[in-house]
Amino acid sequence: MEISRDNRSFIEIGSNIMNYAKNTGWYYINGNNKSPSWSGVEFLYNFLINNKGFGPYGRVAKQEELELGDIVQLSFDGYKFEHTLVIVNIENRFNLYGIKIASHTFDTYNKSISEYIYKKIRFIHIQNVRR
Repeated sequence: MEISRDNRSFIEIGSNIMNYAKNTGWYYINGNNKSPSWSGVEFLYNFLINNKGFGPYGRVAKQEELELGDIVQLSFDGYKFEHTLVIVNIENRFNLYGIKIASHTFDTYNKSISEYIYKKIRFIHIQNVRR
């Protein structure tokens, strides 16, 4: 099963709904007109976890709860989360080597999370979409 190679595009395709709230929503019109959550790691986290309006929403998850399309965020310094990945393949959800991701920053697809060097990791399970 091949899915989008762009994290935010995958969420958009999966939900087909955007939230056009100027500062707290999740939308992309063009490179100069997009929500902070479209390209900011913390903004995406806050949108998905706190979204009560239109569009996708999620919750913090444990590694063993992950499913295709869920989100992984990494902190390289242990303080600030700086990178968002989307899960595209799960061979073994109990081992990070068995969880494969896509990332648009370095055009990565089907790469194991275990190949990253990071200090903290968090997971977001996409629960559903409000229309």
